[in-house]
Amino acid sequence: MLALPFSSAIEFSTLRPPIPTELTTAIPMDKINQPSMDVTDIEQREMDGTAAKVDDFKGRVDEIITKVDRLEHRVSEVEQFYSTTEIKQPSTSRNAPILIDKDKEKHVPSMKKLQQDASRREAAAAKRMQELMRQFGTIFRQITQHKWAWPFMQPVDVEGLGLHDYYQIIDRPMDFSTIKNQMEAMDGTGYKHVREICSDVRLVFKNAMKYNDEKSDVHVMAKTLLEKFEEKWLQFLPKVMEEEKKREGEEAEARFNVQLAQEAVHMKLARDINNELCEVDMHIEELREMIVKRCRRISIMEKRKLGIDLTKLCPGDLSKALEIIAQNNPSFPSTAENVELDINAQSESTLWRLKFFVKDALKDEHKNSNKDDDDNITTKNAAIAQNDGTASKRKKEICDAVAKVAKRRNKKLG
Repeated sequence: MLALPFSSAIEFSTLRPPIPTELTTAIPMDKINQPSMDVTDIEQREMDGTAAKVDDFKGRVDEIITKVDRLEHRVSEVEQFYSTTEIKQPSTSRNAPILIDKDKEKHVPSMKKLQQDASRREAAAAKRMQELMRQFGTIFRQITQHKWAWPFMQPVDVEGLGLHDYYQIIDRPMDFSTIKNQMEAMDGTGYKHVREICSDVRLVFKNAMKYNDEKSDVHVMAKTLLEKFEEKWLQFLPKVMEEEKKREGEEAEARFNVQLAQEAVHMKLARDINNELCEVDMHIEELREMIVKRCRRISIMEKRKLGIDLTKLCPGDLSKALEIIAQNNPSFPSTAENVELDINAQSESTLWRLKFFVKDALKDEHKNSNKDDDDNITTKNAAIAQNDGTASKRKKEICDAVAKVAKRRNKKLG
């Protein structure tokens, strides 16, 4: 229930006191008939002053719009960051400070420091991997010094041996000399991981076993050396796995630190956005108050009409209207089941906002109502047209039947 009491104990005085005779006779006629240049100047100055105030108002509005656009872009950045991470998003409610553990934020490393740490970490990991590859070199030398390793020391002489189908069977040729050159390369084109060397050593033997018949000497030699290599690799593998586990832990820690740094950056961004939004709210409120001061006061009749129009709102729009009232009156029970509203007790700012909101809401409701009526009329006309069509069809069928009966009767009489 919405009660809207109005006070009618307001009187207007329409009497104007008479002009004293002595004042009317004290002004010479020539002065009265003389054009008043001073009045024209005053009016011009007033118009210029009004235009300047309007320009100032427009400038302030444009400034707010520009700031809001910039804030929307920054908010999109924050939303995108938190939509792609599992970090809990900080609160950014307006007019409320963002609570951030600033002590924690101080200890979060900067992105520049993280980049420096990443460079040092990569260099240390590369050094450890070089040491592993150096140790693997012992296994490689033992295999290459085996008495059966000579067929695999150099690239296969395809033309000299007449192996015309070699490249059709073997996709990627490999030999020990190529592996050795890659291991000793100093220009950055060599192996980066010991598993790469292991893979190429296996490829040497698998190519030989794939191309040569199982009973051939080369196939048997390759199979034997591959088994010996796998035994030595299994003994060496724990060191490789230990290094890989250490590398994985370092990378996980680095990712976590980067995430923390990004969180700190976006926390600060969110805090700055929140502060700027508060400033925008203050500027908007100042402009609203300035506009209200320059507007005329809401009349008694307008207040009465506003109260009547409020009762015409749908429940959703009525709740929004009550929220507008509660913004300038925190103690107003906008969510209560029964609300008693005194229009005369509301500020001019609230009344003007209510007036425009109610006007737009009722206009939208009227449009929707007309649309529904048009839809009902269209549906009704379609139904009538369908019924008319059915009736016409039925009438035609009856006429055809009567004509057939008459034709048969005439045949019998003839």
